[in-house]
Amino acid sequence: MKKTIIALICIGLFYCFISNVMAQKIEIPEDAIRIRVVPNSNSDTDQAVKRKVRDRLEIKMYNLLKGVKSSEEAKTIIEENLQSVKDEVGDVLKRQNYDKNYQVNFGFNYFPEKEYKGVKYEEGYYESLLVTLGEGKGDNWWCVLFPPLCLIEAEENTDVEYKSIVKELIEKYL
Repeated sequence: MKKTIIALICIGLFYCFISNVMAQKIEIPEDAIRIRVVPNSNSDTDQAVKRKVRDRLEIKMYNLLKGVKSSEEAKTIIEENLQSVKDEVGDVLKRQNYDKNYQVNFGFNYFPEKEYKGVKYEEGYYESLLVTLGEGKGDNWWCVLFPPLCLIEAEENTDVEYKSIVKELIEKYL
């Protein structure tokens, strides 16, 4: 009986903790620089190409911006490497035998309203790197380049170990 009570208390505490974490709003700073990839359409092919472009640019931008301390420094690096970014997009499209045109723009670009994990991000014009594939009429992907709120860590040999305190407590006492 004692073990069951301890387990129930642990589970209750775990759910309270998770609820508080999930309820926290992710604030995007005013000086943030975003990235957005808009595909030609919502067809499976166009969406797949969008994901390939996204994947390549996540790695490219992570490598360019790692260690950057200010939005001004990030802007300078992006501007200096804009042709390289265009080349990366072109290479992805070529490898996918994708014959649609594309545009890469760095400046203030429109972002539609988006709800993510219960948080609403207002529509508006934001400083960003915008990649438009073809007609740009498909569902887009976007994230924040600086500060790097959602860029992947592209470094190899990164081992992450996840532990559950609740699981450890239950295993210890049951």
